[in-house]
Amino acid sequence: MRKRPSRALVPALAASALLLAAGCSADPGQSSAAARTPDAGASATASANSDQPLAVAAAPAAAATSTAVARPGTAGGKARKTSLKVKSYDSHTRRAVISAVGKGTSSPSPTGSPTPAGTATPGRTAVGDVIASAPAPGAPDGLLAKVTKVIGETADGTEVQTAPTTLDTLLGDDDAKGTVPVDPASFDVERLLPDVKVSWAKTGDIHSGPEGTKVPLGSLRVDVATKVATAEGAPASADASVSGFVQVKPQVDFSYGGGAATASTASTASNGSTASGPGAAYLGVSGDWTSQWALKGRAGATAKPVRLPFAKLHADPVLQVGPIPVVVNLDLTCYFEVSGDGRVTVDVEQDLKGDFKAGGTFGTAAGWTPVNESHMDSSPVRTSVTTAGSVKAALGAQATVGLYGAVGVTADLAPYLRGEAAGTVTATTPVGSGTKSDVAASGSWALYGGLDLSGTLQIQLAIFGTPVIQHAIPLGTLHREWKLADGKM
Repeated sequence: MRKRPSRALVPALAASALLLAAGCSADPGQSSAAARTPDAGASATASANSDQPLAVAAAPAAAATSTAVARPGTAGGKARKTSLKVKSYDSHTRRAVISAVGKGTSSPSPTGSPTPAGTATPGRTAVGDVIASAPAPGAPDGLLAKVTKVIGETADGTEVQTAPTTLDTLLGDDDAKGTVPVDPASFDVERLLPDVKVSWAKTGDIHSGPEGTKVPLGSLRVDVATKVATAEGAPASADASVSGFVQVKPQVDFSYGGGAATASTASTASNGSTASGPGAAYLGVSGDWTSQWALKGRAGATAKPVRLPFAKLHADPVLQVGPIPVVVNLDLTCYFEVSGDGRVTVDVEQDLKGDFKAGGTFGTAAGWTPVNESHMDSSPVRTSVTTAGSVKAALGAQATVGLYGAVGVTADLAPYLRGEAAGTVTATTPVGSGTKSDVAASGSWALYGGLDLSGTLQIQLAIFGTPVIQHAIPLGTLHREWKLADGKM
């Protein structure tokens, strides 16, 4: 289980629970009486019958304890909301205790120890059930699992043995697509350097951070100011400083297209069951980006970039995909990176604004392929480069996004400044004179802005029910560079 950073902001985004009722998956051949049961959900049924895609939205805070349950292979066994909740989960044994919320719980044995499991009772957890839960005790990343054995009743609920499963066992041939903003107040923040400040703003005129810091609604801002020490092995002693901020408005992009998979795309889960898999899927992270930062001094680095993270952020937003709580795990690591020869001296500042999108998309013909986009505009606020040499400094963020604790996409967005100068210095002193030497310098300098966007798709993307990726797939590197300023020495 991942060790969480210490909480530095408002508690994480409340987990979810979800909302289409059993009637959403009812067979056209089922009786009208069954369709009128309280759990059927008239609006959900209408949506299913009209082949409308499932809605994708941020899960409401009030639904933090509910779950979705499906019983694949049975009549009316598609995913539905339920009053059950995951009371506890042990990730080592994969055992969970499932209890009803306020009703339907059988009387526990007097000792509280498990009693022999009998025939499954309607409304109870049974072998073959697929459970999707928002974050729960023992499952901070949420839980997506199939019940393989009902062990018995305890004082807290029904204890079951589970095995991993995939989303297609819940979503089946439904379609779902949406982009959901991540609440900036939901991030846990670990500050890795002393002078790091975190700010955010959300609706309701709620703001957190240093007084006077202006942050757009839905955005998260991290400010940093620090010295860049001379790197070990650098050819020259030097001193430089980096200051500025990274501001991002993160969104999670999710889509699933069922009903189009063929036998060639069938996948076998780790428990031996076979799922047809979706015909299409997408998982990614996107958002608006703003940064303003300055590099000043002589950066004593090496040809190999030196990376220094200054803040780690984590959130577990829960997407409501029809009746299913899909738990997304999002990590952001903000860093700066410097390389150079330790000779060039710079005094530069840059504004950068734009957007980015990185993720993986699946289709039955091509399998998993990368998505890698960024559009940025920059402007130099201050530029000065002196003496011969080169330097490159980036202020970026690495994002990882996954489902139910399994990382699927890693993306690294690194906007940078690059300065270089070339020239000669000559000095002449007349023979026998007491006059000072004439010193002349000639040469040129240039300053460039740029960005690199890179990353990988991981095998865990098979959690959609798609064929397993045999090895990590590089996103490829999106590289752009433009001249900010130049001049003569």
